[in-house]
Amino acid sequence: MPETTPDTTRSSAVAADRALDPADAGACERVARTLCGRGHDQVDSPEWVARARDAWEDLPLLLRREVRRFRRHSGPHGTLVIGGLPVDQAALPPTPTVPGSVQRRATISAAVLTMVACGLGEPLAYLAEKSGALVQDVVPVPGQETFHGNAGSVPLSFHTENGFHPHPPDYVVFLCLRADHDRRAGMRIAGIRQALPHLTPAGRQTLFEPEFITTPPPSFSPDGAGEPSRKPRAVLSGAVEDPDIRMAQLVTTPLTPRAAVALTEFGRACEASARTLRLTPGDLVVIDNRVTVHGRTAFHPRYDGADRWLQRTYVTTDLRRSRDHRPHDGHVLAR
Repeated sequence: MPETTPDTTRSSAVAADRALDPADAGACERVARTLCGRGHDQVDSPEWVARARDAWEDLPLLLRREVRRFRRHSGPHGTLVIGGLPVDQAALPPTPTVPGSVQRRATISAAVLTMVACGLGEPLAYLAEKSGALVQDVVPVPGQETFHGNAGSVPLSFHTENGFHPHPPDYVVFLCLRADHDRRAGMRIAGIRQALPHLTPAGRQTLFEPEFITTPPPSFSPDGAGEPSRKPRAVLSGAVEDPDIRMAQLVTTPLTPRAAVALTEFGRACEASARTLRLTPGDLVVIDNRVTVHGRTAFHPRYDGADRWLQRTYVTTDLRRSRDHRPHDGHVLAR
């Protein structure tokens, strides 16, 4: 189970998470191994994803039930954490240290991530980020300590994933393979359902206006910075009482004085309602990217092969809506 500790910014208590018992964890590992048995399977191939989609139905009931419930409604925090997932720790190689690290070969962890993605919807990737891999490594990289992205180890500010894009993911799924040495790295979560009461009426109204521009994050190649990123958008949209979010503190720019005030207010609301997850191997985190922002606390990597290692995949609930961005009806958005 993930260890949760208070933030210095008045984080709220965390609701109880679920954990697989040893029998269910063993069953999950057996199903995952069926996707890794051929030795040459490629995670990004349509055939392998199709097999993972079918294998989802063979996973333990507890896991499938919790994911289905979360898919219908992501709850007050917009986050689901399930512990005890198999990651095959005994067979893990050293934590990658190269920029742009991804998982192309079928592994237990990649199989778990992809099956859960298929339970939520369909896996998704962006060609301009991590070379379009469906399963991506989130690891510290030497020389990129101050990078504001998944390769850094400084604090990472709150953001939704790829809010600049016309087709951002609906969910972001993380699986912890290794914790950091000092158990200091924390995944910070703040959901709009908790943050909304901290907003003033004026601030809330302004956040619904198209007075903000969000550009691609530093993790995207220059090819990812197209015209859609220059279009003014609102930070909040949809139902007034339960809105969606598109925002990244690092790359969202207010276009008016009142928008600047509202964006600062929103950041404070996120801080006031945030919680921190300190993940241990086998912890699976599903974030509803439509209603929840996330970030990271600082930590100190040692680059000794045993540093913090998460793997990540994106999920869409409706693959067809991005069909014009996906060549050959694949899972990778090319623009």
